[in-house]
Amino acid sequence: MSKKQLYTLEYPVRCSPTILYEFLSTASGMQEWFADKVDERDGVFTFSWNGSSETAEQVESEEERFVRYHWSHAPKEEYFEFRIEKSEVTNQTILVIKDFAEKKEIKDQSMLWDYQVKDLFHRLGGA
Repeated sequence: MSKKQLYTLEYPVRCSPTILYEFLSTASGMQEWFADKVDERDGVFTFSWNGSSETAEQVESEEERFVRYHWSHAPKEEYFEFRIEKSEVTNQTILVIKDFAEKKEIKDQSMLWDYQVKDLFHRLGGA
């Protein structure tokens, strides 16, 4: 089994960090764009797609800055993270996604994130 690698994606967003953080850190927000159904209990999120579900623990977060999740089935050092940054040049909000994938799967995984983020932007009002 090959070791997964960390990769980073960045998306400029036209909305406030406060609103964006809600969509990244709450079950109701995540259900708007990330999964068909999302439940949360004691920091453990259950994400459901087409009848199958996965659980992830929200392991770390900082209001309006970042939220990190760890998939229950993944090795301890792997996670996926949403970070909210501001461009110093344009003052635009940037959504930074960090995730792990096998080298040969990074392109496909990136395309999946692109699709998910497009849905998020649609929910945010066409950002």
